[in-house]
Amino acid sequence: MFTDPEDGAFDASEWLLDKKGFLPIPIIITEPAIGYGGGAALLWFRESLGEKQAQGRLSPPDIFGGIVAATENGTTLAGALGMVTFGEEKWRWRGFVGRPDVNLDFYGAGRDLGTGEVKVGYNLEGWATTQHVMRRIAESDNWAGVRLNYIDFDARFDSSRPQPLVQGAREIRSSGLGVFLEHDSRDNFFTASRGWKGLLESVFYTPDLGGDASYQTYRAQAFGYVPLSRQFVLGGRFDSRAARGEVPFYQLPFIEMRGIPFFRYQDENVALIEAELRWNATPRWALVAFTGTGRTWGTSKSFSDADSASSWGIGFRRLVARRLGIYMGVDIARGPEETAIYIQAGSAWR
Repeated sequence: MFTDPEDGAFDASEWLLDKKGFLPIPIIITEPAIGYGGGAALLWFRESLGEKQAQGRLSPPDIFGGIVAATENGTTLAGALGMVTFGEEKWRWRGFVGRPDVNLDFYGAGRDLGTGEVKVGYNLEGWATTQHVMRRIAESDNWAGVRLNYIDFDARFDSSRPQPLVQGAREIRSSGLGVFLEHDSRDNFFTASRGWKGLLESVFYTPDLGGDASYQTYRAQAFGYVPLSRQFVLGGRFDSRAARGEVPFYQLPFIEMRGIPFFRYQDENVALIEAELRWNATPRWALVAFTGTGRTWGTSKSFSDADSASSWGIGFRRLVARRLGIYMGVDIARGPEETAIYIQAGSAWR
C-alpha cells in the first residue's frame, strides 16, 4: 500500500485515496511567535479522496475533527473543525470553534508601544469561532460567501512591564459578519503547479451582533503558479489587509510571511509580496527558494515613511503521494531578527 508501482519508492497515494473514517494526524508546530510544540488531530473523512476524484472535480473531501496542541511557551489550543461540500458541488461549509490560551509579545502598532519598551508580553484566553458558507457561481471556479466571526477573549498584559495604551487590553467580545468572493483555479489544492487563488473579503464587527466594539477588517489576497518548464515552477503572492474603527490590538493586521513571526509587525494597514521558485530536480525531490517583503503603516506613519520587513529562505520537498501531487518538506527562512524553521505539508501559501 505504501509502495508506488511506478518507481518502487515510498508513496502514500493508495492509502490516502482509499482512506475514510477516523484518521489520527500528528502536528508539529514551528512558529517562532509561540515556540516549538506539537499536538494531534483526530479527523473523520466521510468520503475518501478517491471517491471525490471519481466525481470528476477533485474538491476537498468532507472532514470533521478535533485538535489539541501546546507549545514550549505555554500556549495551548483545543478545538473542533469541519468542512463539507454539498448540493452537487455547488455549496461548501467550513467552520472552526476553539478555546485558545495564547502567550505572545506585542510590539506596538507601527512598532511603537508608547512606553519606550521594545515589546511587552500578553496572554489571550477565551473562545473563538469562525463559520463560512459559500456558493459556487454557475460552473466556474468562483465562489461567493458569508462568514460569521465570534471572539470572546480576556487579554492580559504582563503586569511587571509598562502598560501600552491600546484598545482591547481587557476582556472584550467581538462579533462580526462578513462577505467574500473567492477564486480557485489551481490544478492541485495540495501543491499547485499552475493556476491561482484569490480572495476579497470584508468583515463588519458591531454591538448589534453581540460584540463590544464597532470596527471593520478588509483583505485582498492572491497567489498563483506558472510553469516555466517541466522542471521549474514560479509562484507569486500578494496580500493586503486593513482595519478601521475600535480595533482590538490583537486584531490589527500583521505581516504573515516565512521568516517573520506572527504579530511581530502590526498596524492599521499591511501589504506584502512574495515570490517562490520550485525546481523539480528529480521525479520525487524538489528544491525551493523564496523571498518577500512587507510593510505596515497607518497609526503614526504613512506608507512612504513606513519601514519594510523582508525575509528569504530555501527548502526542500519530497513527493509523498504521486497520484495526488502532495509534497512535504522543510523551509529555513531568515527574517530581520531571526532564522526560523517551518515544516510544510503542501503549499506554504493558504
